[in-house]
Amino acid sequence: MLANLLRPKTTVSAHCDLPCGVYDPAQARIEAESVKAICEKFASNEDPVFRSRAIMIKEQRSQLVKEHLWVLWTDYFKPPHFEKYPQLNSLFNEATKLAGATGTKNSMDVAVAEKLLGKIAEIDKIFWETKQA
Repeated sequence: MLANLLRPKTTVSAHCDLPCGVYDPAQARIEAESVKAICEKFASNEDPVFRSRAIMIKEQRSQLVKEHLWVLWTDYFKPPHFEKYPQLNSLFNEATKLAGATGTKNSMDVAVAEKLLGKIAEIDKIFWETKQA
């Protein structure tokens, strides 16, 4: 009898673990824009202390990009999204690698940061398409 009282009366489902409006690729984009700006400033400054700090901050921002992308990949996007957008897994994989040790964490190349921003833009486009559904 107690089990019947505690059993849920209504079953609900949602495509994300919190109400919509919490997730947004803009967080990853903002950090990636910082990474690109740091790479540009690094290239135009010869001061070794400045360069050392720039590398440290750029690596921190790159890590934040990865974390923001992982949250979107694992918490926001669900199986129906991956069915509709079969490129989504590879897109996230490529983007997180571009933010990682084989990308902006290991490079001061502005072109690598621009590639990362391009992948984030592709994710952003899909994200907003899913919000229209």
